[in-house]
Amino acid sequence: MNPTTEATAEARPERAPRVRVARRPLHGVLLLDKPLGLSSNDALQKAKWLLRAEKAGHTGTLDPLATGLLPLCFGAATKFSQLSLDADKRYLATMALGVRTTTGDAEGEVLERQDVALSREQIAAACAAFVGEIEQLPPMYSALKHEGKALYEYARAGVEIERKPRRVTIHAIDIVDMHPGTVTLDVRCTKGTYIRTLAEDIGARLGCGASLAALRRTASGGLTLEGSISLSALEALPEEQRAALLTSPDRLLADAPEVRLSAAEATRFLSGVRRRVQAPDAPLVRVYGPEPRAFLGSAHVTAGELIADRLLTPPEVQALLSA
Repeated sequence: MNPTTEATAEARPERAPRVRVARRPLHGVLLLDKPLGLSSNDALQKAKWLLRAEKAGHTGTLDPLATGLLPLCFGAATKFSQLSLDADKRYLATMALGVRTTTGDAEGEVLERQDVALSREQIAAACAAFVGEIEQLPPMYSALKHEGKALYEYARAGVEIERKPRRVTIHAIDIVDMHPGTVTLDVRCTKGTYIRTLAEDIGARLGCGASLAALRRTASGGLTLEGSISLSALEALPEEQRAALLTSPDRLLADAPEVRLSAAEATRFLSGVRRRVQAPDAPLVRVYGPEPRAFLGSAHVTAGELIADRLLTPPEVQALLSA
Protein backbone atom coordinates (compact mmCIF):
# COMPACT_ATOMS: atom_id res chain seq x y z
CA MET A 1 0.00 0.00 0.00
CA ASN A 2 1.49 3.35 -1.00
CA PRO A 3 1.41 6.33 1.42
CA THR A 4 -1.41 8.06 -0.44
CA THR A 5 -3.64 4.97 -0.33
CA GLU A 6 -2.75 4.34 3.29
CA ALA A 7 -3.61 7.90 4.30
CA THR A 8 -6.94 7.66 2.48
CA ALA A 9 -7.74 4.39 4.22
CA GLU A 10 -6.93 5.87 7.62
CA ALA A 11 -9.11 8.91 6.95
CA ARG A 12 -12.12 6.88 5.82
CA PRO A 13 -14.70 6.73 8.64
CA GLU A 14 -15.69 3.33 9.89
CA ARG A 15 -19.09 2.10 8.77
CA ALA A 16 -21.66 1.64 11.47
CA PRO A 17 -22.46 -2.04 11.95
CA ARG A 18 -25.66 -3.13 10.25
CA VAL A 19 -28.34 -3.78 12.80
CA ARG A 20 -30.22 -7.00 12.18
CA VAL A 21 -33.84 -7.06 13.25
CA ALA A 22 -34.77 -10.32 14.95
CA ARG A 23 -37.94 -11.56 13.27
CA ARG A 24 -40.64 -13.36 15.21
CA PRO A 25 -43.69 -15.46 14.34
CA LEU A 26 -46.82 -13.34 14.63
CA HIS A 27 -50.34 -14.40 13.65
CA GLY A 28 -53.23 -12.04 13.08
CA VAL A 29 -54.72 -9.13 11.16
CA LEU A 30 -53.73 -5.47 11.48
CA LEU A 31 -56.20 -2.88 10.22
CA LEU A 32 -53.90 -0.24 8.76
CA ASP A 33 -55.05 3.22 7.72
CA LYS A 34 -52.68 3.63 4.77
CA PRO A 35 -51.22 7.13 4.35
CA LEU A 36 -51.16 9.18 1.18
CA GLY A 37 -48.12 8.71 -1.04
CA LEU A 38 -47.13 5.17 -0.06
CA SER A 39 -47.73 2.08 -2.15
CA SER A 40 -49.50 -0.82 -0.47
CA ASN A 41 -46.29 -2.83 -0.47
CA ASP A 42 -44.27 0.00 1.07
CA ALA A 43 -46.86 0.31 3.83
CA LEU A 44 -46.80 -3.46 4.37
CA GLN A 45 -43.00 -3.58 4.61
CA LYS A 46 -42.94 -0.69 7.09
CA ALA A 47 -45.55 -2.37 9.32
CA LYS A 48 -43.76 -5.71 9.02
CA TRP A 49 -40.51 -4.08 10.16
CA LEU A 50 -42.19 -2.28 13.07
CA LEU A 51 -43.72 -5.56 14.26
CA ARG A 52 -40.58 -7.62 13.51
CA ALA A 53 -42.86 -10.14 11.81
CA GLU A 54 -41.56 -13.14 9.90
CA LYS A 55 -44.36 -13.38 7.34
CA ALA A 56 -46.87 -10.81 6.11
CA GLY A 57 -49.07 -9.89 3.16
CA HIS A 58 -51.70 -7.31 2.28
CA THR A 59 -55.24 -7.92 1.06
CA GLY A 60 -55.61 -5.75 -2.02
CA THR A 61 -53.69 -2.91 -3.56
CA LEU A 62 -54.37 0.74 -2.86
CA ASP A 63 -52.71 3.25 -5.19
CA PRO A 64 -50.26 5.73 -3.61
CA LEU A 65 -52.91 8.42 -4.24
CA ALA A 66 -55.41 6.51 -2.10
CA THR A 67 -55.65 6.35 1.69
CA GLY A 68 -57.69 4.24 4.05
CA LEU A 69 -58.29 0.66 5.04
CA LEU A 70 -55.53 -1.79 4.15
CA PRO A 71 -55.90 -5.04 6.13
CA LEU A 72 -52.48 -6.62 6.68
CA CYS A 73 -52.18 -10.34 7.38
CA PHE A 74 -49.39 -11.82 9.47
CA GLY A 75 -48.33 -15.44 9.78
CA ALA A 76 -51.29 -17.82 9.78
CA ALA A 77 -53.67 -15.03 8.74
CA THR A 78 -52.06 -14.96 5.27
CA LYS A 79 -53.86 -18.24 4.56
CA PHE A 80 -57.16 -16.33 4.54
CA SER A 81 -56.06 -13.11 2.79
CA GLN A 82 -57.84 -14.10 -0.44
CA LEU A 83 -61.17 -13.74 1.37
CA SER A 84 -60.51 -10.03 1.87
CA LEU A 85 -59.19 -9.69 -1.68
CA ASP A 86 -62.48 -11.09 -3.00
CA ALA A 87 -64.69 -9.06 -0.68
CA ASP A 88 -66.82 -6.07 -1.68
CA LYS A 89 -65.22 -2.66 -1.13
CA ARG A 90 -66.42 0.78 -0.04
CA TYR A 91 -64.80 4.10 -0.92
CA LEU A 92 -65.12 7.83 -0.45
CA ALA A 93 -64.24 9.17 -3.90
CA THR A 94 -63.78 12.88 -4.59
CA MET A 95 -64.25 13.80 -8.25
CA ALA A 96 -62.84 16.92 -9.90
CA LEU A 97 -65.61 17.95 -12.31
CA GLY A 98 -64.57 19.46 -15.61
CA VAL A 99 -60.99 18.19 -15.27
CA ARG A 100 -59.68 15.40 -17.49
CA THR A 101 -56.16 14.03 -17.00
CA THR A 102 -53.89 11.51 -18.71
CA THR A 103 -54.22 9.04 -15.84
CA GLY A 104 -57.80 9.68 -14.76
CA ASP A 105 -56.62 11.01 -11.40
CA ALA A 106 -54.71 13.90 -9.84
CA GLU A 107 -51.31 12.38 -10.66
CA GLY A 108 -51.72 12.85 -14.42
CA GLU A 109 -51.24 15.83 -16.70
CA VAL A 110 -54.35 17.92 -17.26
CA LEU A 111 -55.78 17.41 -20.74
CA GLU A 112 -58.80 19.66 -20.38
CA ARG A 113 -60.22 21.98 -17.74
CA GLN A 114 -63.57 23.76 -17.84
CA ASP A 115 -65.91 25.49 -15.44
CA VAL A 116 -68.86 23.39 -14.39
CA ALA A 117 -72.24 24.33 -12.97
CA LEU A 118 -74.22 21.18 -12.20
CA SER A 119 -77.03 20.53 -9.77
CA ARG A 120 -77.07 17.74 -7.21
CA GLU A 121 -79.94 16.18 -9.14
CA GLN A 122 -77.94 16.10 -12.38
CA ILE A 123 -74.97 14.43 -10.70
CA ALA A 124 -77.20 11.95 -8.87
CA ALA A 125 -78.90 10.98 -12.15
CA ALA A 126 -75.54 10.41 -13.84
CA CYS A 127 -74.34 8.27 -10.93
CA ALA A 128 -77.54 6.21 -10.94
CA ALA A 129 -76.81 5.13 -14.51
CA PHE A 130 -73.79 3.18 -13.24
CA VAL A 131 -75.48 1.32 -10.37
CA GLY A 132 -75.79 -2.38 -11.09
CA GLU A 133 -73.66 -4.66 -13.22
CA ILE A 134 -71.54 -2.63 -15.66
CA GLU A 135 -68.57 -3.08 -17.95
CA GLN A 136 -65.35 -1.21 -17.29
CA LEU A 137 -62.33 -0.89 -19.54
CA PRO A 138 -59.24 -1.23 -17.30
CA PRO A 139 -57.13 1.96 -17.46
CA MET A 140 -53.68 1.94 -19.01
CA TYR A 141 -52.34 3.36 -15.76
CA SER A 142 -53.00 0.20 -13.78
CA ALA A 143 -51.04 -2.75 -12.39
CA LEU A 144 -52.68 -5.26 -14.74
CA LYS A 145 -50.08 -7.35 -16.50
CA HIS A 146 -49.55 -7.75 -20.27
CA GLU A 147 -46.78 -10.17 -21.30
CA GLY A 148 -45.25 -9.91 -17.84
CA LYS A 149 -45.25 -6.10 -17.64
CA ALA A 150 -47.66 -3.81 -15.82
CA LEU A 151 -49.88 -1.71 -18.07
CA TYR A 152 -48.61 1.50 -16.47
CA GLU A 153 -45.11 0.68 -17.75
CA TYR A 154 -46.44 0.64 -21.31
CA ALA A 155 -48.43 3.82 -20.65
CA ARG A 156 -45.34 5.67 -19.44
CA ALA A 157 -43.56 4.62 -22.64
CA GLY A 158 -46.45 5.96 -24.72
CA VAL A 159 -47.65 2.50 -25.81
CA GLU A 160 -51.37 1.72 -25.85
CA ILE A 161 -52.32 -1.92 -25.18
CA GLU A 162 -55.67 -3.36 -26.21
CA ARG A 163 -57.71 -4.30 -23.14
CA LYS A 164 -60.90 -6.28 -22.69
CA PRO A 165 -63.77 -4.80 -20.66
CA ARG A 166 -64.43 -6.30 -17.24
CA ARG A 167 -67.80 -6.83 -15.60
CA VAL A 168 -68.12 -5.37 -12.11
CA THR A 169 -71.07 -4.47 -9.92
CA ILE A 170 -71.71 -1.10 -8.35
CA HIS A 171 -74.06 -1.68 -5.40
CA ALA A 172 -74.68 1.98 -4.60
CA ILE A 173 -73.39 5.51 -5.24
CA ASP A 174 -74.45 8.25 -2.84
CA ILE A 175 -73.49 11.91 -2.87
CA VAL A 176 -71.79 12.78 0.43
CA ASP A 177 -70.58 16.33 -0.19
CA MET A 178 -70.48 18.96 -2.92
CA HIS A 179 -68.32 22.03 -3.47
CA PRO A 180 -67.80 24.17 -6.59
CA GLY A 181 -65.94 21.92 -9.02
CA THR A 182 -65.90 18.80 -6.82
CA VAL A 183 -68.26 16.15 -5.54
CA THR A 184 -67.55 13.39 -3.00
CA LEU A 185 -69.26 10.04 -3.50
CA ASP A 186 -69.79 7.04 -1.24
CA VAL A 187 -69.25 4.06 -3.56
CA ARG A 188 -70.01 0.44 -2.68
CA CYS A 189 -68.79 -2.05 -5.27
CA THR A 190 -67.36 -5.47 -6.00
CA LYS A 191 -63.65 -6.23 -6.09
CA GLY A 192 -61.76 -5.16 -9.19
CA THR A 193 -63.74 -1.93 -9.68
CA TYR A 194 -61.60 0.93 -10.96
CA ILE A 195 -62.86 4.06 -9.20
CA ARG A 196 -60.77 6.25 -11.52
CA THR A 197 -62.56 4.76 -14.49
CA LEU A 198 -65.91 5.21 -12.77
CA ALA A 199 -65.11 8.91 -12.18
CA GLU A 200 -64.15 9.36 -15.84
CA ASP A 201 -67.29 7.58 -17.04
CA ILE A 202 -69.55 9.65 -14.80
CA GLY A 203 -67.82 12.81 -16.08
CA ALA A 204 -68.36 11.71 -19.66
CA ARG A 205 -72.05 11.10 -19.00
CA LEU A 206 -72.33 14.57 -17.46
CA GLY A 207 -70.69 15.98 -20.60
CA CYS A 208 -67.99 17.88 -18.73
CA GLY A 209 -65.35 15.23 -18.06
CA ALA A 210 -64.04 14.36 -14.61
CA SER A 211 -61.09 12.80 -12.83
CA LEU A 212 -60.42 11.36 -9.41
CA ALA A 213 -59.06 14.00 -7.02
CA ALA A 214 -58.90 11.83 -3.87
CA LEU A 215 -59.80 8.31 -2.79
CA ARG A 216 -60.25 6.74 0.64
CA ARG A 217 -61.18 3.10 1.23
CA THR A 218 -63.55 2.85 4.18
CA ALA A 219 -64.44 -0.86 4.15
CA SER A 220 -63.42 -4.24 2.79
CA GLY A 221 -66.03 -6.91 3.35
CA GLY A 222 -66.96 -6.79 7.03
CA LEU A 223 -63.83 -4.82 7.95
CA THR A 224 -64.02 -1.05 8.41
CA LEU A 225 -61.74 1.77 9.48
CA GLU A 226 -63.03 1.39 13.05
CA GLY A 227 -60.11 0.16 15.12
CA SER A 228 -57.57 0.90 12.38
CA ILE A 229 -54.22 2.58 13.06
CA SER A 230 -51.91 4.78 11.03
CA LEU A 231 -48.25 3.95 10.44
CA SER A 232 -47.15 6.99 12.43
CA ALA A 233 -49.31 5.95 15.39
CA LEU A 234 -48.01 2.37 15.16
CA GLU A 235 -44.42 3.61 15.16
CA ALA A 236 -45.08 5.85 18.18
CA LEU A 237 -46.21 2.89 20.30
CA PRO A 238 -43.76 0.98 22.49
CA GLU A 239 -42.76 -2.20 20.69
CA GLU A 240 -44.49 -4.49 23.19
CA GLN A 241 -47.83 -2.80 22.47
CA ARG A 242 -47.71 -3.12 18.68
CA ALA A 243 -48.38 -6.85 18.48
CA ALA A 244 -51.38 -6.42 20.81
CA LEU A 245 -53.14 -4.60 17.95
CA LEU A 246 -53.38 -7.80 15.89
CA THR A 247 -56.79 -9.43 15.81
CA SER A 248 -57.49 -13.10 15.13
CA PRO A 249 -57.47 -14.31 11.49
CA ASP A 250 -61.17 -15.24 11.82
CA ARG A 251 -61.87 -11.48 11.61
CA LEU A 252 -61.53 -11.98 7.85
CA LEU A 253 -64.45 -14.46 7.94
CA ALA A 254 -66.69 -12.47 10.26
CA ASP A 255 -69.68 -12.63 7.87
CA ALA A 256 -69.51 -16.43 7.49
CA PRO A 257 -71.59 -18.88 9.60
CA GLU A 258 -69.86 -20.59 12.52
CA VAL A 259 -69.39 -24.33 13.09
CA ARG A 260 -68.10 -25.56 16.44
CA LEU A 261 -66.51 -28.99 16.95
CA SER A 262 -65.69 -31.13 19.96
CA ALA A 263 -62.04 -31.68 20.86
CA ALA A 264 -61.92 -35.07 19.13
CA GLU A 265 -63.70 -33.77 16.02
CA ALA A 266 -61.43 -30.70 15.92
CA THR A 267 -58.34 -32.93 15.86
CA ARG A 268 -59.74 -34.92 12.94
CA PHE A 269 -60.77 -31.74 11.10
CA LEU A 270 -57.23 -30.32 11.43
CA SER A 271 -56.01 -33.53 9.79
CA GLY A 272 -58.13 -32.72 6.76
CA VAL A 273 -60.74 -35.43 7.42
CA ARG A 274 -64.31 -34.63 6.40
CA ARG A 275 -66.75 -34.47 9.29
CA ARG A 276 -70.52 -34.95 9.52
CA VAL A 277 -72.17 -31.86 10.98
CA GLN A 278 -75.67 -30.60 11.70
CA ALA A 279 -75.39 -27.48 9.58
CA PRO A 280 -77.01 -26.20 6.38
CA ASP A 281 -75.05 -26.15 3.15
CA ALA A 282 -72.79 -23.10 2.91
CA PRO A 283 -69.95 -22.10 0.57
CA LEU A 284 -67.93 -20.72 3.48
CA VAL A 285 -67.97 -21.34 7.23
CA ARG A 286 -65.52 -20.57 10.02
CA VAL A 287 -64.67 -23.54 12.19
CA TYR A 288 -63.83 -23.55 15.90
CA GLY A 289 -62.80 -26.11 18.48
CA PRO A 290 -64.43 -26.45 21.90
CA GLU A 291 -62.64 -23.41 23.37
CA PRO A 292 -64.33 -20.08 22.52
CA ARG A 293 -61.27 -18.66 20.75
CA ALA A 294 -59.99 -21.90 19.16
CA PHE A 295 -60.26 -20.89 15.51
CA LEU A 296 -59.30 -23.85 13.32
CA GLY A 297 -59.79 -22.61 9.76
CA SER A 298 -62.29 -22.20 6.94
CA ALA A 299 -64.44 -24.82 5.26
CA HIS A 300 -67.62 -25.36 3.29
CA VAL A 301 -70.62 -27.56 4.06
CA THR A 302 -72.10 -29.82 1.39
CA ALA A 303 -74.85 -32.36 2.10
CA GLY A 304 -74.06 -32.36 5.82
CA GLU A 305 -70.31 -32.80 5.33
CA LEU A 306 -67.80 -30.26 6.65
CA ILE A 307 -64.99 -30.02 4.07
CA ALA A 308 -61.84 -28.12 4.97
CA ASP A 309 -60.59 -25.29 2.74
CA ARG A 310 -57.85 -23.51 4.72
CA LEU A 311 -56.53 -25.02 7.94
CA LEU A 312 -54.36 -23.71 10.73
CA THR A 313 -51.70 -26.02 12.09
CA PRO A 314 -52.02 -27.14 15.73
CA PRO A 315 -49.07 -24.87 16.73
CA GLU A 316 -50.80 -21.93 15.05
CA VAL A 317 -54.04 -22.65 16.91
CA GLN A 318 -52.13 -22.74 20.20
CA ALA A 319 -50.25 -19.53 19.36
CA LEU A 320 -53.54 -17.73 18.76
CA LEU A 321 -55.03 -19.07 22.00
CA SER A 322 -52.04 -17.85 24.00
CA ALA A 323 -51.84 -14.43 22.29
